[in-house]
Amino acid sequence: MNDQDIRADHADRPAEKIRILLADDHALVRRGVRLILDREPDLEVVAEAGDGAEAIAMARTHDVDLAVLDIAMPRLTGLQAARELTSLKPGLRILMLTMHDNEQYLFQALKAGAGGYVLKSVADRDLVAACRAAMRDEPFLYPGAVTALIRNYLDRVRHGEEAPEQLLTPREEEVLKLVAEGHSSKEIAELLFISVKTVQRHRENLLHKLGLRDRLELTRYAIRAGLVEP
Repeated sequence: MNDQDIRADHADRPAEKIRILLADDHALVRRGVRLILDREPDLEVVAEAGDGAEAIAMARTHDVDLAVLDIAMPRLTGLQAARELTSLKPGLRILMLTMHDNEQYLFQALKAGAGGYVLKSVADRDLVAACRAAMRDEPFLYPGAVTALIRNYLDRVRHGEEAPEQLLTPREEEVLKLVAEGHSSKEIAELLFISVKTVQRHRENLLHKLGLRDRLELTRYAIRAGLVEP
């Protein structure tokens, strides 16, 4: 097989599918949601659960990339299951699929580790896009949820509470900027007149405080925070 044949062979292979765990206590709802997801070439429901406890058990025995959870379920709710799954499988993405257009549920879902909140009433329109966004580590919220988040942020600012940007100390912000600009730990140490070990400690603190995983995510955060040009 020549190089051209190899390239053609790779081009013909389908992209790896996103493996989905679907949890809802209503079998008819699961069937409908599964139809929406399975008809997409890049999505596949590989496990189903009827409640939160079963969802956790399924996550232990199946290789899944994304969990789509109903909020109101027996034994363990979707919110409780999301917290358990986040701890059990830190790399697992989570979406909440719910009938509740409710700010309290929304904020609880985000705190539990969900990256998106989709209403069942518009699942045929939004769910596929939400799944793909989750796998890109992008949040997905319906318009009313975005409004709630903005209102919550403005209320916190109005009451003098710290904005997220103020989570970092001035020194951590300096280190973050230099990391995002591509400087090594040794270069940052020399620029700030601190030890390499101190630089590394600041980097670990940044990752922990911001809930990020690596240098690339730190760079993206620095761009969003206006510390460096994109």
